Amino acid sequence: MDQQLDNVRSGPMYLRQSAIAQLIVQSIHKGVQLGHYELHAYVVMANHVHILVRPYIDPSRLLKSLKGATAREANKLLGRTGEPFWQKESYDHWVRDQAEFERIRAYIENNPVKAGLANVANEYPWSSASIETSLDAARMSARATRLI
Repeated sequence: MDQQLDNVRSGPMYLRQSAIAQLIVQSIHKGVQLGHYELHAYVVMANHVHILVRPYIDPSRLLKSLKGATAREANKLLGRTGEPFWQKESYDHWVRDQAEFERIRAYIENNPVKAGLANVANEYPWSSASIETSLDAARMSARATRLI
């Protein structure tokens, strides 16, 4: 299914617009601030989003909140009213062990590479891979500054 989504070249591709992708990323991080989940990985692709979380609220409530908030704001940016932004269905999966967790995290963060949108995962701006890289760089910089 994901391979089909990555290769689609027609239909709504709103998530490839920087303003929309940034809105989605901000909303994902807002869920952490609200205490809805612990965030482990995410990627915003042109027509779908992957997110790996440890939910602290019911997953259906979590998705309803995330989809509802982002749909309202995205439709405002697009000048659309009365039209659904997200498809009704979603796919969720309970991670069974650490090996599966690592496989899923790697899959999510490498999705833009597999789709030909980046050469390496941390080059893609709408992904936890790029955030983690810049956070690691900031931490190293902060450490170096404290050591001087």
